[in-house]
Amino acid sequence: MNVLIHSATSRFPNPRLHRPLRTSLRQCVFSVRSSFNLPFQEQKAKYYEHLQAAVGVVERACRLCVDVQKSLFSSDGKIIEKMDKTPVTVADFGAQALISLEMSKLFPSIPLVAEEDSAFVRENNLVDAVVEVVSDKATIGDKELSQDDVLKAIDRGGKDAYVFGPEPATYWILDPIDGTRGFVKGSEALYVVGLALIVEGEIVLGVMGCPNWQDEHLDEFNKVQGDAGTVSRSGIIMISHVGCGTWRTKLWDLQIGNNKMDHNWTRCLVDGFHLVDQARYCIPESQTWESLPLSTQFDAVTNANSVGEKQILLLPACCGSLCKYLMVASGRASVFIVRARTKTIIKVWDHAVGVICISEAGGREF
Repeated sequence: MNVLIHSATSRFPNPRLHRPLRTSLRQCVFSVRSSFNLPFQEQKAKYYEHLQAAVGVVERACRLCVDVQKSLFSSDGKIIEKMDKTPVTVADFGAQALISLEMSKLFPSIPLVAEEDSAFVRENNLVDAVVEVVSDKATIGDKELSQDDVLKAIDRGGKDAYVFGPEPATYWILDPIDGTRGFVKGSEALYVVGLALIVEGEIVLGVMGCPNWQDEHLDEFNKVQGDAGTVSRSGIIMISHVGCGTWRTKLWDLQIGNNKMDHNWTRCLVDGFHLVDQARYCIPESQTWESLPLSTQFDAVTNANSVGEKQILLLPACCGSLCKYLMVASGRASVFIVRARTKTIIKVWDHAVGVICISEAGGREF
């Protein structure tokens, strides 16, 4: 058993656009200018150009997030409370605006389904702050990025940009920052920028960027393994393409200040554990081990050296769902358990990119 999910599937609701798509994917490519070489041949990947562009824009969105995070604790205006009480930042809206702007230029007829809309930015006078962080990373040429440009880019992925219908559609799915609670905690917690492409109802590619991912081991993973060593934090980009596998590379190496992508891609495979008591588990922060059916058979411990009979190893990992998918797809965790709740709305951007990354790494859903 590699991944256990009670509430997510590989097919997702499909938005029907106000203006139906009439252009093929190949025709809608405006210009993909990317220096990011992928680890498989273009002839083997139908959506190679789309993935290449997605890698580039997610990488820049991660840099935007890091820049904002550096000033997070010196500027009270950069941490905001949404109506649902989860913290959100200028980086959250900035990452969505940046990715929306770039992908709309490259693939103008492919719409975007995303988490945010501009209402909160407008109401809380954050427009200038978002424009500032986006302008630094956007490829806009000589044109100065305006407030209207940024607001329209955010709303392009908002709830009023599309309506749902029964027919399969083609669209991007974006979570600008999955794990905003981790984002505001600083460099010790994980958060993920996640982007996936849905073609006629099927996930065909995904990119996850995690700036705080360590080069070798998670802080939490080191603790449960009893490793007191210090490992450099380099960040990670994980990519997946249907039929081509899941791969990862360093986002950057903060120790040497290298801001260029490392093209040394490593193939990702889920771990080989097949027995329940040998697997490494992770669960959402909103759930406890005791709330899961498996807890009636096994107790959970967080120290790998003290796992006994009728016990399993539970890996602490903050925050959000996508970092757990990242852990499973990379082989650092065996199982991600999500227990469905009747009053909880499952949001597609919390799962889409993670599902394809695990599937292409050899994992399964149950």
